[in-house]
Amino acid sequence: MQPETQTRITDLDSKLTTIEKVMDLEEMAARIRELEQQAASPSLWDDPAHAQTVTSELSNVQARLRKVTSLRERIDDLPVMVELAEEEGAPDMAAEELADVEAKVESLEVQTMLSGEYDAREAVVNIRSGAGGVDAADWAEMLMRMYTRWAEKHGHKVDVYDISYAEEAGIKSATFVVHGDYMYGQLSVEQGAHRLVRISPFDNQGRRQTSFAEVEVLPVVERTDHIDIPDSDIRVDVYRSSGPGGQSVNTTDSAVRITHVPTGIVVTCQNEKSQIQNKASALNVLQSKLLEKKRQEEKAELDALGAGGNASWGNQMRSYVLHPYQMVKDLRTNYEVGDPQKVLDGDLDGFLEAGIRWRKAEAQGEN
Repeated sequence: MQPETQTRITDLDSKLTTIEKVMDLEEMAARIRELEQQAASPSLWDDPAHAQTVTSELSNVQARLRKVTSLRERIDDLPVMVELAEEEGAPDMAAEELADVEAKVESLEVQTMLSGEYDAREAVVNIRSGAGGVDAADWAEMLMRMYTRWAEKHGHKVDVYDISYAEEAGIKSATFVVHGDYMYGQLSVEQGAHRLVRISPFDNQGRRQTSFAEVEVLPVVERTDHIDIPDSDIRVDVYRSSGPGGQSVNTTDSAVRITHVPTGIVVTCQNEKSQIQNKASALNVLQSKLLEKKRQEEKAELDALGAGGNASWGNQMRSYVLHPYQMVKDLRTNYEVGDPQKVLDGDLDGFLEAGIRWRKAEAQGEN
């Protein structure tokens, strides 16, 4: 075996060992056993939403564990494969396998960097045409095609929620969801203004045109429909009901006032005859108020993740040049490719991985 090949295999083994430690395979296996027990429960589908969550997570964790163990087996088999290929005079076959394993380990290493609060969620992608008239509208449609092609190549379903078509050609805007785990973590690095330089197909004089389109990526919101309220967070006061008299009204301390201490929200109820009923009603109202407050906070967080609506020169993050030369270059990472058509056909993995590494380095630099 060539010393260079041996070094590459050793590096791969070391890199995958680090990934295995980060992913904690024992913890993953324990989680799979726990989820399998839940999935085997006869009462699982009594709550369809919970059942869907359990089966989805089980499938996801099993797939991630299979991916790592499969790569470990391939790396362990590489030395024997290389030697056999050299003996049979077919080194190219071993070289292809080595390159493929290296690419998959690199991709897996990038996935371990996705540890943000929303990274594991599915992604909502909004594309809006910016400066550049009809060319910009056409460019927005080209970008939508690029992302849907990328998703299809990786087996991720895309649901289009809304498209606003431009008058002459292309689209003013589009909103679609890319389904799959960690879609937001991967695609969020695409957020910003994308610039296209080409000979305009809409200019009868064949002049060069610069167009902009904005890409905004948000995590799919998981609906919050219940909030646990610890007894220590509330103060309950009882008092005598006011208002028109009647049996058991105005005669006992049946009215209830609940104060949620952390937020200062106060809820009162005196409609029911008993203190227990009034307390239950007041707790339901408090639950609703806290839910609404949480949703407003989540909305504010998501709004803060948005792109800001400025698709022009000062906000560009990637440049796609089709004329006078051919190049796609990310202005943050300096990652570049000399074949724009390949990128526009959905070959985005290199840009995504470079973007995720750049984001991780930026975050570490701030700490």
